[in-house]
Amino acid sequence: MGFMQPWNFIVIDDPETKRKVQENFASANVKAALNYRGDRKKLYESLKLEGIVEAPINICVTCDSSRLGPHVLGRDTVREADVYSVCCAVQNLWLAARAEGLAVGWVSILSPERLKRDLGIPGRVTPVAYLCVGHTEDFYEKPLLETRGWETRLPLRSLIYYNKWNGAPGSFSVALPDGTL
Repeated sequence: MGFMQPWNFIVIDDPETKRKVQENFASANVKAALNYRGDRKKLYESLKLEGIVEAPINICVTCDSSRLGPHVLGRDTVREADVYSVCCAVQNLWLAARAEGLAVGWVSILSPERLKRDLGIPGRVTPVAYLCVGHTEDFYEKPLLETRGWETRLPLRSLIYYNKWNGAPGSFSVALPDGTL
């Protein structure tokens, strides 16, 4: 993906700023809840979907697609490479935090336009991830949405193809330690 470094990290510890972002979440969450009915709506409304105010640190990770100019190695044919690069940076941060015993939660139920306004993000820059970082009592074995029954985990076998889309393993196959393939 070249060496475009399109990311910026806005580290937020100011209670007033976090309160504004939490209000953004609350407004977006009301709209999101309208997509569900009955038991699904009750389950949705019972889920812990943010920790903006409680987390000691929030981090907004952004993408500046204009950084380094219009022609950046790796971005000429894959225009989204800069966003993918930002996602890799988020994953690296997440893994490093976990190694240090810190929990990370990605809040995606936000209005990006309002977030940009509240954080003073310039027009050319896109917020990609809003993260809540802090200590936790437990790291769960499975994601909360899985344990609460929101979604079931797809079998790994259904997500891996060989040599082409929907390609069967053919003459070669790989067995993972848990025997899933």
